[in-house]
Amino acid sequence: MADILTPPLDETIEASQVRIGERPITFEEYLELPDPNHEYELINGVLTKKMSAQLDHEYLQIWLLFVLSGYASAKDMGEVLGSRTAVEIKSFSGRMPDLLFVRKERMEIVRQKGVFGAPDLVIEIASPNDRDSALRSLEADYRSIGVAEIIFIDLRESKITVLRRRNGEYEIDTILAGPLVLESLGGLTLQADWILKPPRPDRFATLTAILRA
Repeated sequence: MADILTPPLDETIEASQVRIGERPITFEEYLELPDPNHEYELINGVLTKKMSAQLDHEYLQIWLLFVLSGYASAKDMGEVLGSRTAVEIKSFSGRMPDLLFVRKERMEIVRQKGVFGAPDLVIEIASPNDRDSALRSLEADYRSIGVAEIIFIDLRESKITVLRRRNGEYEIDTILAGPLVLESLGGLTLQADWILKPPRPDRFATLTAILRA
C-alpha cells in the first residue's frame, strides 16, 4: 500500500549556517552570549543564523514599529518590541520575532534579556531569501507556546497570513487586500496596501489619523 502524506509534502534541499557546542545550549546560556545572539536564534540547542534582511524588510519593520508602538503607547496597552528581543520557546530554543507585542497586564513575562512566555502578538516579515522550512519552523514554535495572534507578511507573494488562537486551535486567514485587524492591539486596523505596496503612507501621519479616528 502506498504511503499517504496529508497534507502533501515537497522535498527540498536547504542549507543553514549553525554553530554547535559540545552540548546543547540552553535558553538561559543563549541569553548570556555576547554578540552572536543578535545574529543567531536558538533552535533545539543549536545556534542557527538568521538570514540577512533586505532593505524592503527593514523599511517595513521600521514603519510597523513606529505605528504599532506609538499606538500601544498612546492607548497605554503594553509594549511593542523589535527584532533583538529573544522569546523563550522551550529550555533549548529561543526566537527573535521581527516585532512582538505584550499587553500591559502581562508585562511580567518581559525581563531584561528576554521574554519568558507567549507574546500576545508576533509579526514576522518574510524576505525573498527566507527558506520555506525556516518559516514553517517559526510557525510551529509560536503555535507551541500559544501566541494569540501570529502574522506572517510575505512581500514576495504580496500576502499576509494571520493565525489566531481560538479555543486551543488556530484559525488561518490570508489577506491580499483590504483591512488587517490586529485583535491583540484592541482592533487596531491597518490596510494591507500600506504594508504590501510601497511607497507606504507617512508613518507619523498614519499614526495620527488612526489615533484621531
